Amino acid sequence: MASGSDRNPIIIGGLPSQVPDFDPEETQEWLDSLDAAVDERGRERARYLMLRLIERAREKRVAVPEMRSTDYVNTIPTRAEPFFPGNEEIERRILNATRWNAAVMVSRAQRPGIGVGGHIATFASSASLYDVGFNHFFRGKDEGDGGDQVFFQGHASPGIYARAYMLDRLSEQNLDAFRQEKSKAPYGLSSYPHPRLMPDFWEFPTVSMGLGPIGAIYQARMNRYMHARGIADTSKSHVWAFLGDGEMDEPESLGQLTIAAREGLDNLTFVVNCNLQRLDGPVRGNGKVIQELESVFRGAGWNVIKLIWDRTWDPLLAQDRDGTLVNRMNTTPDGQFQTYATESGAYIRDHFFGDDQRLRAMVEGMTDDQILHLGRGGHDHRKIYAAFKAAVEHTGQPTVILAKTVKGWTLGPNFEGRNATHQMKKLTVDDLKRFRDRLHLPIADKELESGAPPYYHPGRDSEEIQYMHDRRKGLGGYVPTRVVRAQPLPLPDDKTYASVKKGSGQQSIATTMAFVRLLKDLMRDKEIGKRFVLIAPDEYRTFGMDSFFPSAKIYNPLGQQYESVDRELLLAYKESPTGQMLHDGISEAGCTASLIAAGSAYATHGEPLIPVYVFYSMFGFQRTGDQFWQMADQLARGFVLGATAGRTTLTGEGLQHADGHSQLLASTNPGCVAYDPAFGFEIAHIVKDGLRRMYGSDSEDVFYYLTVYNEPIQHPAEPENVDVEGILKGVHRFSEGTSGSIPAQILASGVAVPWAVEAQRILAEEWNVRADVWSATSWNELRREAVEVERHNLLHPEEEQRVPYVTRKFSGAQGPFVAVSDWMRSVPDQIARWVPGPYQSLGADGFGFADTRGAARRFFHIDAQSVVLAVLTELAKQGKVDRSALKQAIDRYQLLDVASADPGAAGGDA
Repeated sequence: MASGSDRNPIIIGGLPSQVPDFDPEETQEWLDSLDAAVDERGRERARYLMLRLIERAREKRVAVPEMRSTDYVNTIPTRAEPFFPGNEEIERRILNATRWNAAVMVSRAQRPGIGVGGHIATFASSASLYDVGFNHFFRGKDEGDGGDQVFFQGHASPGIYARAYMLDRLSEQNLDAFRQEKSKAPYGLSSYPHPRLMPDFWEFPTVSMGLGPIGAIYQARMNRYMHARGIADTSKSHVWAFLGDGEMDEPESLGQLTIAAREGLDNLTFVVNCNLQRLDGPVRGNGKVIQELESVFRGAGWNVIKLIWDRTWDPLLAQDRDGTLVNRMNTTPDGQFQTYATESGAYIRDHFFGDDQRLRAMVEGMTDDQILHLGRGGHDHRKIYAAFKAAVEHTGQPTVILAKTVKGWTLGPNFEGRNATHQMKKLTVDDLKRFRDRLHLPIADKELESGAPPYYHPGRDSEEIQYMHDRRKGLGGYVPTRVVRAQPLPLPDDKTYASVKKGSGQQSIATTMAFVRLLKDLMRDKEIGKRFVLIAPDEYRTFGMDSFFPSAKIYNPLGQQYESVDRELLLAYKESPTGQMLHDGISEAGCTASLIAAGSAYATHGEPLIPVYVFYSMFGFQRTGDQFWQMADQLARGFVLGATAGRTTLTGEGLQHADGHSQLLASTNPGCVAYDPAFGFEIAHIVKDGLRRMYGSDSEDVFYYLTVYNEPIQHPAEPENVDVEGILKGVHRFSEGTSGSIPAQILASGVAVPWAVEAQRILAEEWNVRADVWSATSWNELRREAVEVERHNLLHPEEEQRVPYVTRKFSGAQGPFVAVSDWMRSVPDQIARWVPGPYQSLGADGFGFADTRGAARRFFHIDAQSVVLAVLTELAKQGKVDRSALKQAIDRYQLLDVASADPGAAGGDA
C-alpha cells in the first residue's frame, strides 16, 4: 500500500503560474522542440509525444495536471498487455454453456402458468467480465479469511446461478425454481442477490440501484478499518463492484467517490458494464457515457482504465498514423454505436468508415462479416484480464474499469442492442436455434422444438468442469458464498448497566445523554468494548459524544497531520489510524453504508462488530430508508439511534427537522426492532437484550432502532419490581394512580411519558380521576406480536386461540385508554384494535414548525392538559363525567390559545 503522503496529496496537480522562470533559455528550447514536432510531424504526432511525456512525468513522480478525459480507446495499449495465463478455448466453451443456461433459465420461467419474469440481456453483456473474474481473480473464503467481496450487478443474477449450476452448487430443480421461492421450496432461487433469502449463497444485496456502488466503497473502507484496529487481517481482501452505466446516474453511485480516493482504497475496483443502454433506451444517445464517467472518476481521484475495443481493432489502430480512426471513435455518439450494433457489416462500412477515404482504405481488405465482428472490449477475455490485472496491481488509488459491451450480446438480432432488450425474457424457437449455433453447443433441433428448451451441462468429468473446479480451488473456494464463522460474544454483566439504572437524581438529562452514558460503560468492557464502531454524520458534538474523542479517537488512515485548533481542551478533536469512531462527514448515506459494512462483518470476515449509528432522527429512515432495507437484506446487526426525535422536541429547527413519523417508517422494516424509550433504565434493558439477541449464543438477524430525545428530564431510578418483560415486549405500567375514584389508563412513549404523568396529577387533583400511566416502549413490537398471534389463530382454528400480549397486559385495567406520543397518531394507533376498551390517540399530525416546545405541543394538542381533556372526553362518552366538564377543561387550560401554554424547557434546537 502506498504511503499516506503518496495517497493523499493536498495539491494533485496544476501549473505553477506564480513560480518565476529561472532558466528561460531552457524553457524556450522545449517550446521550440514542440513547435518543430508540430511543423514536421503534425499535430497528432505532437499530441502523442506530449501524452507520453505526461505519462513519464507521472512515473517519475513529477506533479502535472490531470487530464479529465482521454481518447476513446483502450487505456492499456496492446504492447503492454500481460500474458494471459488461462486456456482461452476452454474458458470460451465454459462461458458459452453459462450463457445458454442463464438465458434458458429465464426463458423457462415464462412457461404457461408461471410467468415470473427475469432478465437475460444484462448478463449477456457482462458475461465475459464475470468469467474472467471467476477464473482468475475472485478469492474465496476457504483460506479462513473473508476472501474477496464481490458486489454482483443485480440483473445479472441468472448468469451467476447458471455458473453455480455448472459447478454442481445448484441443480436443475433450482434453476427451474427461479423466482419461485415458496412454491418450489426448498429449491427456489431469489430474483436478485438477496442474502436474507439465500443466506448461504449471496453476500451483498445490490439490485436497488446505486446501493451497490456506495456499499462497495464503504466495505473497502471497513476492511481497512478492521485491519488497522487489529480486529481482522483483511490485507488480501479486494472489493469488486459490478455496475451498469445507467446505474451511475443514481446519486448514491457517484456521491461518495472522493472518500475512496481520499483514503487511497486501492483494495477497491469498480467494473462498470457500459452497454450504453438503460432499461428503455440509450444512456447518453447524443453523448458518450464512458467519456463522461472517465472525467467524473478522474476528477474524484480514481485510477481509470477504459476497456473499449477488442483485439480485432488492434491492426486497424496500428495503421492509424494520423489519428483519423481515433477521431472517428471520439466523435461518434453512443446512440450511433448502438445502431451499429444492430446493423450489417455493409452498413458499418458505409456509415462508420465510408465518408473518409483514409478510413475506408483501412478496411478494404476486410469482408462485411469481418467488419460486423469488430467487437467491444468487454467481450474479449485477454483485454479483460489485462484490465483486471492492472486494477489489482495499482496502488494508492481505487480503480474503475469502464468496459464497453453490447446489451444482449450473443442472444441474436432480436435482442442485441435493441431498446426493448431489458424487458425481453423469452426466446422463440428460432432465437434458440440461432443462439445455440452462435455458442456452438451440441443441442439437437428436436430438443428445441418440443417443450421447454434444455439446460446444457458438458458432464461432471468434462475438461470444462474440471477446469472450473481447479480454478476455484486455486482461488480459495466458490464465489459467491456467504459463511458465518463468528462466535458468540461474551456479554457484559449487570454491573455495566447499573449506573444508568440509578436514574439522574436531581439532574435533568435527555435520553440521548442517557444512552451515551451507557455506551461509555459498554466501551470500557474488556471483552466487547473494542468491537463498538461509533458512526455519526458530522454531529458527535450535537449528540454529546465529543467526550469520546480523546479516548476512542476518530479513524483516519493518515492520522492527524496538523495541530488541532482545540488541542488544549480536554475534549480535543483527535484523529488516529487506529481510531474507533467513524466520522463520515455530512452524509447519512455514507454513514448507513458504514453501518451495513460493520454490521455484517460477523459474516464477511467472521469477526463481529457492534455498530452504533447516531443521527438526526428525521434524516434516518426518511432519507436513507432504502439502505435500511439493504441492511435487513444483508442480515446486518447493530444499533441505530434516531436522536433529537419527535415532532415538537426539536422545535427550534423547524419543519424539515421535526420528525413525527420515523417510528412508523421503521415499523415497515421486518428486520428492525424499534423502541421509543422514556428513561435510562428502559434503555439499559433494551440495549442489554439487543446485545443478547444480536451477538449472543442464539443470535438473530435483526437490528435495533431507538428513538432518543434532546429534551432534558429527570430520570427515575429503576423500580424495585421493574417489569423487564413489559419493557422488552413494548409496554409496562410506570405509574399507578393512587388518587381519584374514576379509573382511566394513559399510554405514552418517549418524551411524552412526563406529560402523561403530569396529566395523571391534574386528573387526580382536579377531576377525581385515577389514571395509571403506562410507558409504551414499543408500539411497533406490540403490533408485530399481535399480528403474529392473529395469523396463528387464522391458520389453526382447531387449537386454543392465543391472545395478543397487549390485550393480556391490559386485561385487568379499567378503561378508557388514551395514548399520546410525539409521533403522528398512526404510531400509537397500531395497537388500537387489540386494546380491550375504548381507545383514543393523540399525536403530532402535520408539518412541524419552529416555536417553543410548549406552544408546539399545545398546537398539536398532545401536552398534559390536552391529555386531560382526552381522558375526560372518553369518560364523558361512558357517562362517568358530565359533558359540561369538557368545556370547563378547555376554558380552564386555554386549550384553544397556543400562546397560553407554558413554553417548557429551553433548548429546542440541536
